[in-house]
Amino acid sequence: MSAPRPLHGGRLLAAARQYGIAPADWLDLSTGINPQPWPVPVLPPEVWQRLPEDDDGLEAAAAACYGSEALLPVAGSQAAIQALPALFARARVALLAPTYAEHPHAWTQAGHAVRHVAADGIDDAVDHSDVVLLVQPNNPDGTLFARERLLAWRERLAARGGTLVIDEAFVDATPEASVVSACGGDGLIVLRSLGKFFGLAGARVGFVFAPQTVRDALAARLGPWAVANPARHVARLALQDGDWQRAQRDRLAGEGARLAALLRRAGWGPVSGCALFQRVLAPDAAALHDAFARRGILLRLFEAPSALRFGLPADAVQWRRLEDAVSALSPGCRDADGAPC
Repeated sequence: MSAPRPLHGGRLLAAARQYGIAPADWLDLSTGINPQPWPVPVLPPEVWQRLPEDDDGLEAAAAACYGSEALLPVAGSQAAIQALPALFARARVALLAPTYAEHPHAWTQAGHAVRHVAADGIDDAVDHSDVVLLVQPNNPDGTLFARERLLAWRERLAARGGTLVIDEAFVDATPEASVVSACGGDGLIVLRSLGKFFGLAGARVGFVFAPQTVRDALAARLGPWAVANPARHVARLALQDGDWQRAQRDRLAGEGARLAALLRRAGWGPVSGCALFQRVLAPDAAALHDAFARRGILLRLFEAPSALRFGLPADAVQWRRLEDAVSALSPGCRDADGAPC
């Protein structure tokens, strides 16, 4: 029997039905997607009329932006997450815990022996696993391993035929932490996505950086035209816009720090994250999630451990709305039964 599909943030329409609040009236902070996306221009009509072509400049733009030509465009990193496990013989797979749930789901469904490991156990797991899979920075807690340490783990794995898989969906705000430039040889596969930093989740564009044999096998499995032509067009332009990317990194660094400070002042529990999201450990996270939702603020709820993840507001009005809700729901504000106000 197949395991249930993991839940995700962004289920705004379901929340609107559950709480009786129109979709337009919500502040959706549940996804970790940049709320100020790359500004998509009006597309030429022919972009919608032609099949995708692999010599349209997308691959070159991605190679220049990320630092490696060993790439394959895919329909968002989710396509690779689901397809990659089938390329491996039954393996011992170690994953950081907690982490993005689609990774353990995909490897388990493909029949691999999956083991969840705490951050301080990854070094030991490298010597007892065929595949080690990490999200950098980790979703949902923001754990970030040093680049030099990752490359050392890759060497140890590759020396005995193992592979280090790194999902860098949230690394664009801190590109110095990326290991993409080391891709192409054995033992390293890196996933990138335009969904988070660029804010283009709906375009479904990602890249797999890997040895040629892996890219060939993955391309054969995914088939032709994996990325739609309009999405390829937009992705190429976004990847070429270095000025926008530099400005966003500066902005997101400040916004992420502002969000972390706000949540620490609230006093619910330990706060950690990255430029695009912050996670708060809180024993009453489910009650808090409901209380925020009743105010039209959608967050991402986690059960193990009990936690809430907050994305970034888009503007001053949204910041004030979040700040007012945090103030009202912080530990000092409780009803007669001790529940959040």
